[in-house]
Amino acid sequence: MERRVLGRTGHQSSVAILGGAAFWESTVDIVAAAFAQAVTAGVNHLDIAPQYGMAEDLAGEVLPRYRDQMFVACKTLRRDADGARAELERSLGKLRTDRFDLYQMHAVNSDEELAAVLAPGGAGETLVRARDEGLVGAIGITGHFQEVPRLFRTAVERLDLDTVLLPVNPPMLALPDYRANYEALLELAAQRNVGVMAIKAVARGPWRTDEHTATTWYEPHRDPDTIREAVRFTLSQPVTGFCLPGDLSLHPAALAAAEEFTPLSPEETQARIAAADQRDALVN
Repeated sequence: MERRVLGRTGHQSSVAILGGAAFWESTVDIVAAAFAQAVTAGVNHLDIAPQYGMAEDLAGEVLPRYRDQMFVACKTLRRDADGARAELERSLGKLRTDRFDLYQMHAVNSDEELAAVLAPGGAGETLVRARDEGLVGAIGITGHFQEVPRLFRTAVERLDLDTVLLPVNPPMLALPDYRANYEALLELAAQRNVGVMAIKAVARGPWRTDEHTATTWYEPHRDPDTIREAVRFTLSQPVTGFCLPGDLSLHPAALAAAEEFTPLSPEETQARIAAADQRDALVN
C-alpha cells in the first residue's frame, strides 16, 4: 500500500487509516482480526477517540502488540484545557501507551466550538503543552460538516497545528463555499507543511430512511467497484490518507481500493465533482 508523508510530522502514513469508529460495539476478537487485516494490507496508522463507544477499551487489548509499527492518533471532545488533559491521560491509560503520535481536537464544527478551544483556558492550550512535554508528537483538529474548511483555516492561522482532518468526497466539493474554503485551506496547509487527512471517502450521503443498514452515521457506498472509485477520488486529492469507514464489513473493499489506487486526472476529478448531487453532502 502506498505511503505518504503526513506533513511536518514526517511520518510515512499508509493511505488507508484504521478508523476506530468501526469498533463502537464489538469484541476483542473482532477488533484483533480487524487490526491483523489492516496491518497485513499495509496500514500503519490508527485513528481513535473516547467517543467511539467501546473502541478504546477493546483496542487497548490489541494495540500493544502493534504499537511499534502503528502511528496512533487520538482525540478529545473536551473544549476546556483541564478537561482535555484529563481525557488525554485517560485515553493513554486505556490504550496502554505512554505517548500519542498525534492528538486532535475532535469534531470542531462551529464558530462557537472553535472559539472555545482557542480561548485562554481552552483545549488548544492543553494540546500545545502536551506536545511541548513530549506526551504527544503532534497536534491537530478534526471536523465533519460544511463549515470546517473555513474554521480550520482560522485554527491553523491561530494555533501551531500539525494536521487537519475533514470530509473529502465529490458531494462535499460540489458545494461552492466548501470547495472554495477547502482549496484555500489546502494552500495554507502546503505553505505551513500541515498534514491533511480525509474522512467520509465512501459516504453516499445522509440516511434517507429510518432503516440503517450499516453502523456508519451516514449511508455508505457498498458496491466494491463504487467504493474503489470513491476512494480513488479522495486519494487523488492532496491528502495523506483516508479513514476507513465506521463499519467493519466495508473494510475489505476499502482496503482493496487503497491497495489498487491509481490517480484520477484533473479532468476526471472535475467531472466527478460536476456530476455530484449537492443533496448528498453531509452538511450538518
